[in-house]
Amino acid sequence: MMNRIRTRTVSRIVEALSSREILRRSGFFTGLNLGIGALVGGVIVSFIVVTEWLADIVVHGPALGAARFAAPVLGALAAGFLMHRWFEGARGSGIPQTKAALVAKDGRIPFRVPFGKYLCGVLTLGSGIPLGREGPSAQIGAGIASSVGEALHLDTEQRRQLIPVGTAAAIAAAFNTPIAAILFSLEEIVGNLHARVLGSVVLSAVASWLVLRLSLGDEPLFSVPAYELGHPAELLIYAVLGVLGGLMSVGFVRALLWLRAAFRRLPVSSRWFQPALGGLAVAAAWVLLPGFFEVGYGPVGQALAGELPMGTMAVLLALHLALVVFAYASGNAGGIFGPSIFLGAMLGGVVGSLANLWFDFASGPGAYSLVGMGAAFAGILRVPMASVFMIFEITQSYSVIVPMMIANLTSFFVSRRLQRVSVYEALAAQDGIRLPSTEDEEPHPVVRAAMRPPRELLPPSLTVEDAIERVALSGKRAWPVAEGNRISGLITLAELERFHAWGQDQERLGDLVRGRKFPHAHADQPIDHVLATMGRIRIDTLPVVSRVDVHQLEAVVTVSDLLRAYGIAPGAGNGPPRGIPG
Repeated sequence: MMNRIRTRTVSRIVEALSSREILRRSGFFTGLNLGIGALVGGVIVSFIVVTEWLADIVVHGPALGAARFAAPVLGALAAGFLMHRWFEGARGSGIPQTKAALVAKDGRIPFRVPFGKYLCGVLTLGSGIPLGREGPSAQIGAGIASSVGEALHLDTEQRRQLIPVGTAAAIAAAFNTPIAAILFSLEEIVGNLHARVLGSVVLSAVASWLVLRLSLGDEPLFSVPAYELGHPAELLIYAVLGVLGGLMSVGFVRALLWLRAAFRRLPVSSRWFQPALGGLAVAAAWVLLPGFFEVGYGPVGQALAGELPMGTMAVLLALHLALVVFAYASGNAGGIFGPSIFLGAMLGGVVGSLANLWFDFASGPGAYSLVGMGAAFAGILRVPMASVFMIFEITQSYSVIVPMMIANLTSFFVSRRLQRVSVYEALAAQDGIRLPSTEDEEPHPVVRAAMRPPRELLPPSLTVEDAIERVALSGKRAWPVAEGNRISGLITLAELERFHAWGQDQERLGDLVRGRKFPHAHADQPIDHVLATMGRIRIDTLPVVSRVDVHQLEAVVTVSDLLRAYGIAPGAGNGPPRGIPG
């Protein structure tokens, strides 16, 4: 009796200590996520401030005069030299590199990568190259989070979980969009909206957003008037805008990939000055069309307010698309978040202007510009959920949410139909990295394709002695204890041998398994999940039961059946056993 009491006491102490350890570790990681969010938020705020300060001097300031036209060339040349010499990982948007760090590099991003991205991003964007700051911000945030994990000597899995934490914090600060940052980090970086890191991502995004709000205020990126749906027939026009947005997205991505591949075929020794070619194209646009080109989001705000003529928006659409493709493909440090919003606003404005010419019930062009932003974002970046919240948060306008959802989903489906590989996966593939693809995934086969009728059952009335005799030559490790279609439990060969050794030969199986939970499968479960369960508990047979009643036996499934469904078991050429309707 005393030994039993002592054992229970020790167990409770161990349990309590374990609980304290869990709470301690939980509190540590909560603080870590908040700390990373605040740190990343502060760095991204400084990135925004420094970039805009440089742009105000070099691009918008009158002091440089004609010399300002050389700014994009010199800025891109300086950044190109730095990237070629020390910071090769700073090229491009940073999203493919961030995903690669998560899935292929154990969450490791050397600190020189975010440092180089910050420096090269300031030179590139501050000198007037029309790329976005949001992709670079994501790589900077992920790199900071990874470096913190390295400094704290976290294990591989914990360090990998910090990548989406840093990414969400960076995007929340760069765009002032905490909800969209969470969705993008889960939808694009992790690839799973139900990932276990959801809580960590939320904490970091909120902390980063608070830093942004305290530093720069909480004004939305764009101020838009109140829009409203003029007539239900307008939904068809918004659907057409979605189709056009998808087509434009496909053209943009294909042109970007083709030109980038052409640049990559040039000698490696030329990579240090390739970004300057993109800067030269920007400078030429400034000289040739000074009245049509402006760096930043200024034209987007004008389009949302309905202040730009249709012809101006059409020219800006074509010019900006060409310049972004050339600037990105030549290897500049910048992203495609911002450009996709710019292109969408101009496309939507053109469609809205035409709609106003042809239909009396159409809303103003500004409403179509707002919806076009989301359509282009969804078509180019392939994040339909994040795109809706992104546009909602950067404008704080809920008035055209239904047209936006229609246009975004239409654009997404058109883009995915015509360009199967997403832009980030294709960019990574050009760099020799094969990211996990969500576009071409085959559905996992389920148990229904492998299960068979429940023939080899042990009745509950059978004794242990009789059961051992019956199963002696079966070669299996486990059997359902069932009568007809009512199952009492599952018994294994090891258990039968143990009961025999304990002198319980005359015990009935039904009495031995009654009230015990038993491992089982359901007809709609993925086969790989069931195989993992079998491997964990080391059995070769599972009963397939109803989801409504766990004692309702539907079938049985064995390891051989499951492997045969994959076509790798002996005799697979004969096909899997005929499934039983569930």
